[in-house]
Amino acid sequence: MIYLQLFLSFLQVGMFSIGGGYAAIPLIRDQIVTSHTWLTMNEFTDLITIAEMTPGPIAVNSATFVGIRITGPLGAVIATLGCITPSLLIVSLLAYIYYRYKNVSALQSVLASLRPAVVALIAGAGLSILKLVVFQGNVAALASVNWAGVLIFVAAFVALRTFKINPILTMLCCGAANLFVNLFC
Repeated sequence: MIYLQLFLSFLQVGMFSIGGGYAAIPLIRDQIVTSHTWLTMNEFTDLITIAEMTPGPIAVNSATFVGIRITGPLGAVIATLGCITPSLLIVSLLAYIYYRYKNVSALQSVLASLRPAVVALIAGAGLSILKLVVFQGNVAALASVNWAGVLIFVAAFVALRTFKINPILTMLCCGAANLFVNLFC
């Protein structure tokens, strides 16, 4: 019975947490603190901290943690399956529709119209991060320019685009360069 409750609780979290991990936090709290009292509020805040620190989506990490805490490894698997099942079904359905109708001109025109929007979203996020790194949040003051950040950005950009260096290696080198700058300059 507890396995079914775990599955159904995290199925609801997976189904209704539209908007990303932070949108799922109230749903998770409602299921595990309020509805089932599997965790106290203090344990829940610890859970969210751990779920944010570990790689992967917050909802999936939370499901795994709660499942292990309540019933052990089998509970972790069942809760995680409950959380990912809605996404798995929706993505599978969309993939089926795409492969079935990929040559239909209406679908191609819809996808073509979405490409600029996706590029704009990615560029907007990138420019926001670049603004934060270069100007440290204060665009008006030229004196606030982080020249080390600019240099590291340019070096990473050249390494990735021109020399096709591995992105993970590039990130490690950027982290080491920033650490060096902050410690010795």
